Amino acid sequence: LVDPNDGGHYPTCPLLALTGIYCPFCGGLRAVHDLVHLDLGGALARNPLAVVALPLVALLWLLWAQRAFTGRQLIAPKPWWGTATIVLLVVFMVARNLPGASWLSPA
Repeated sequence: LVDPNDGGHYPTCPLLALTGIYCPFCGGLRAVHDLVHLDLGGALARNPLAVVALPLVALLWLLWAQRAFTGRQLIAPKPWWGTATIVLLVVFMVARNLPGASWLSPA
């Protein structure tokens, strides 16, 4: 209901406010807002990782709901999924803060 691009409605990312470093989630709310308004280019400019992750999160939620209602599990979680997710988030955070990678910044 409120455009996250207008200042004053949402707090600043604590990591960004304290250090000036973009976290992996910076720009995620604006990316989702752009996706809801069918602006894929704007969403990719705000947070490309969020654009890629949203369909995967939706799929995981559907698989969880299917298991919750039927008791059957279609895909068993692998033990390395959590580690891979953390590594991906750290790599994305480092990459988006490199001097030559301003195209990954949510600004």
